[in-house]
Amino acid sequence: MTLNRYHLFLVTVTSGAFAFSSHRVIADEGMWLFNQLPKRQLLEQHDFVVDSQWSERLMLSAVRFNSGGSASFVSENGLVLTNHHVAADTLYKVSTPENNYHEDGFLAKDFSEEIPAPDLELNQLVSIQDVTDKVNGAITTAMTPNEAAKARQAMMASIEKDSLDKSGLRSDVVPLFGGGRYHLYLYKKYTDVRLVWAPESGAAFFGGDADNFEYPRYCLDVTLFRVYENGSPAKISNYLRTEPQGATDGDLIFVAGNPGRTRRIYTSDALAYQRDAAMPRMMNLLRRKENLLQQYSLAGVEESRRAKDDLFGIQNSRKAYGGMLAGLQDPSFVASKRQSEAELTKKLTSNPKLESLADAWKSIKETQARKATMVGKSGTLKSRPYSIAETIVLMVAEDSKPSVGRLRPFRDSNRESLEQELYSPAPMYPDLERTLLADELAKLMEDRGGDDPLVLTILDGKSPRVRAAEVIAATKLFDVESRKALVAGGSEDIAKSDDPLIKMALALEAEYRRIDAEMDEIEEVERQAYSKINQAQFAISGDTVYPDATFTLRLAFGKVKGYDIDGTPLPPATTIGGAFEHESRHQSQSPWVLPRSWHAAKESIDLKTPLNFVSTADIIGGNSGSPVVNKAGKLVGVIFDGNIDSLTADFYYTDKTARAVSVHISGMLELLSKVYNAEHLVKEMTAK
Repeated sequence: MTLNRYHLFLVTVTSGAFAFSSHRVIADEGMWLFNQLPKRQLLEQHDFVVDSQWSERLMLSAVRFNSGGSASFVSENGLVLTNHHVAADTLYKVSTPENNYHEDGFLAKDFSEEIPAPDLELNQLVSIQDVTDKVNGAITTAMTPNEAAKARQAMMASIEKDSLDKSGLRSDVVPLFGGGRYHLYLYKKYTDVRLVWAPESGAAFFGGDADNFEYPRYCLDVTLFRVYENGSPAKISNYLRTEPQGATDGDLIFVAGNPGRTRRIYTSDALAYQRDAAMPRMMNLLRRKENLLQQYSLAGVEESRRAKDDLFGIQNSRKAYGGMLAGLQDPSFVASKRQSEAELTKKLTSNPKLESLADAWKSIKETQARKATMVGKSGTLKSRPYSIAETIVLMVAEDSKPSVGRLRPFRDSNRESLEQELYSPAPMYPDLERTLLADELAKLMEDRGGDDPLVLTILDGKSPRVRAAEVIAATKLFDVESRKALVAGGSEDIAKSDDPLIKMALALEAEYRRIDAEMDEIEEVERQAYSKINQAQFAISGDTVYPDATFTLRLAFGKVKGYDIDGTPLPPATTIGGAFEHESRHQSQSPWVLPRSWHAAKESIDLKTPLNFVSTADIIGGNSGSPVVNKAGKLVGVIFDGNIDSLTADFYYTDKTARAVSVHISGMLELLSKVYNAEHLVKEMTAK
């Protein structure tokens, strides 16, 4: 389960900017803020007292992969542990036709052999500040939604810029609780990140797409990086000590990670829109991209290597969205949501002090109708070279404005991260990008019609395939220095550029801005409406609640616990020996083929060592790579997936059969030592 570059895009275009869980919390439910931990629930349900030093140490040990995913510091020398599938983007970028580190694995025997990642940024959360009053103070009741959206964005940009100037830290203002709260997150950034060790893909993704989101699992889905400062391994004071024995059945465990997005706040009308319009379209898009990349991969071994990371992301997202859609298509779910809303609004309308809050649901319903009119109306193309052109065009234009008046990605507070991605030396492959761009152009024509003026301009009298071929052949944007030169030349060089991708981005710019402005206005209306729903919930129930996921650090908790499927009990953990048995049951047919290295070392491995385990922790995409710790705050595992029953967690939590799936730390250490001859890394991770 991952938020790779495709999945992260899908999250941002469908979620809006809302964050609030509007129901009574049950069992081990919740993705809790580190500055609002569920101390009462943990004491009452698990007899566990949250210590401030414990929580602060865990928070500072956690790491966010800005490309999508979670991780943790696991040594004082900057060693970072995450998932292999979170690391996949980097593994592909540093691979070559001669050295395929994603497929064959990699091990650095010492610091000198560690491979720099070309554009990877890791974030360590160091502080959270409540800036709600400042943000809301910029809004007046006399403002239109469009004016309010601009004023709110300008204030958030100002807060971020002031924080960056004072602290030097990455500063992000994050809306929470439907706009009822705004928190300023300050991150220390690490941009010198190097690959240390990765297992073979056959070990990390054993069972392939067939076993994805299933259980039992037998995957070594882990990878190690190291962060550097001033050319040397960073010295980390807060890192997770390892509990080599890991977790056992019934243990209370905690997950510190960055869940990407949940939509538990959504009203019944918003859920119906997702069910009937947004998510079916997303599923069709994913199937289309999956077929395209599969066909491209059939051209040869090298083509398969180039497309594999994107293909995995698409397949992973397709399966995840399919599970979410299936949950929404259960009539009882939306019906129960409508019933609870009716009960709540009845209470509101009977109370003169609260009745004004009841119109929030009507506002949400109206915005869903507006969203429906925008389906298929795109002002951009999902292509890496085109995205580079679009970024350059927008960045140069936005740089002429004060930072507070810019589109959010182009504010001063985000400049360093933006430039790191824009000027990444990571390879792009003309044949793959030509294929992807041709499909994007074809989709643009399908969505808008072949006679649409914008389509006619973009295609310039050619078919999508011919146009994509000539554009990719003529563009200079594959070269990093050419990108830098265009930006340095400013608006004058952009206007006279003969680069076809720049011309394409200029032609689409007005439509991009129009759609962006309309979505800002819609989201402002929804933000104000969900803020009222938030007020209503607290006024009626007064319950402590947690906000929806926002790809910021959260704490989840639960117990190591198996479950039953159709009367068959599934164990809380699998073993390394079970992986060999799983391979044998499938007669060693792909994708159930363990690496040769495992078979060569089989006699020396303790086959009873746990490999994967399940828990009731509340997780979602983005939690991939999250550390799992015990009550002592020691590392016992790494989240890498959820089972098929957990996919409804986007909308609601259940612990009946939904489970988070983790790599067991004892299995990782056993295999690092016996299979990969990486005893130096075992010693580093287990040092006292």
